[in-house]
Amino acid sequence: MPEYGPVQKMLSKYPCRNTDETREALRQVIQEITLMGLSRAQFFSKAAFYGGTALRIFHGLERFSEDLDFSLIERDSDFDLSTYLPQVHDELASFGFDLSVEQKNKTKESAIQSAFIKGNTLVHLIKITAATPPVTGVPENEQIKIKIEVDTDPPAFAQYETKYRLQPIAYSVRLFDRPSLFAGKMHALLCRNWKTRVKGRDFFDYLWYLANDIPVNMHHLEARMKQSGHWTKKEPLSKKILLELLDTRLQTIDLEQAKKDVTPFIHDTRSLDLWSQDFFMSVSKDTLKVDCNI
Repeated sequence: MPEYGPVQKMLSKYPCRNTDETREALRQVIQEITLMGLSRAQFFSKAAFYGGTALRIFHGLERFSEDLDFSLIERDSDFDLSTYLPQVHDELASFGFDLSVEQKNKTKESAIQSAFIKGNTLVHLIKITAATPPVTGVPENEQIKIKIEVDTDPPAFAQYETKYRLQPIAYSVRLFDRPSLFAGKMHALLCRNWKTRVKGRDFFDYLWYLANDIPVNMHHLEARMKQSGHWTKKEPLSKKILLELLDTRLQTIDLEQAKKDVTPFIHDTRSLDLWSQDFFMSVSKDTLKVDCNI
């Protein structure tokens, strides 16, 4: 019989006042069990966790997150994500989840390897969270979908730390330290190709780093920007340059669209009323810190 006790305990950490919140809580629990499965498969001997989900799980970022992002510690063109996926599938199944865990076939050459965790949302709301049918607002064919991505050609100069979790079973995760996480977020904020959809989540996370007095790992940010072709000058990055780049970026985007993007992922949207180019530049000049000695 699958063991539901630990899952119920994990779900109890989240406010589940309605179907939307319960659905998101379920997603977060699946993410954490996935991390446990990867840990028990020795994935973190080669890779580290980064991105918004890492910030939420291990540092208390107050927004929901969708994907699990990882980077190898050293470049490895022979790395194969698929070798770790059966362990993830088995761990999820042992806690009652009926989910597929499959690697995505590449359609073009890329250093990113991807996989998807998928399953029927309605089935799991009833089976795992004990929701009483009929569950309103959830189509019968709706899918839980969580993407796993691994960068096999990591930029240099990231720093790491080990964190531990006790639920559902004790495990450890290697993740980027906070200045290196901030460097990754700064790179996304300045360089991500948003096309027609601005990711307000990047701006929300950026403000979290400022509010928590985290410096940017400048060496890692510069390595990321050089790798992506967004920094080709010989001079090193500096706070002055970052502020100029941020100002330029803010002039080219629609912050109203950014607000709409992040709204479904946060509970309290009142802080979004302040968002403007002047707001971001003012708080950045006052509180942005950089670390060039890491």
